[in-house]
Amino acid sequence: MAERQACFDPNFLSSRQLRDEAITAELRDTLAHDSRTAGLDLNVVVRGGVAHVTGEVATEEQRHFLRGFLRRQAGLFAVWDLLGLQGRQAEVLDIGCGETKQVPWAVGLDSQPYPGVDYVSDLEMRLPFEDNSFDNIFAVHVLEHIRDLVGLMREIHRILRPTGVLHVLAPNWRFVNAVADPTHCRFMDVQTFKYFCSARPGVLPWRPLSTGAAEDNIFADMQPVKGGPMASREELARWFL
Repeated sequence: MAERQACFDPNFLSSRQLRDEAITAELRDTLAHDSRTAGLDLNVVVRGGVAHVTGEVATEEQRHFLRGFLRRQAGLFAVWDLLGLQGRQAEVLDIGCGETKQVPWAVGLDSQPYPGVDYVSDLEMRLPFEDNSFDNIFAVHVLEHIRDLVGLMREIHRILRPTGVLHVLAPNWRFVNAVADPTHCRFMDVQTFKYFCSARPGVLPWRPLSTGAAEDNIFADMQPVKGGPMASREELARWFL
């Protein structure tokens, strides 16, 4: 189900690349000189307005802090943080990965047996994983293909750890790619994810870590609420106008 987008305006590509390079430099400078992060061995690079962060932290509290700290950077649409904890590499699932996983070591799940897919499964059914199995789950250009989105989000909630993060990338409903593909079942917007962050019958709750919208895509980083408080009004107001 993975899609790749082409843009044929060289000036557009150059502007995006310059923006990414500038934000990367700012983030690296901030991490190197803030006393709370200066001693951490982190690698940060921004691509397409998304900060890709790898490294290791000592505690869950430190990882929680970094996730909020990184998302303060202006100009980012999302933060894809694959932070290991105490020598353990993050366990990652890529849903609808097609032939290209977002992370080489991720477990690949798709409804079709493309090369590199580790599990073939109907994404509209129960996913073939135990509860609380993953630290990060990528859903890149896949949710717009799902008829029962509430059901899939319930399954993703189930298999994510309480401290895990779902990273969503989907076509902005205003962009031509959203309507050009006849296999798309729905339009997607940042507001789509507000639905999952409120108490609703049959919907397992989520907390927004960040959302963003570019001309062509929308982004959402979400964390499952498992036994803790629901997202506050302030959190909802921050990410869903």
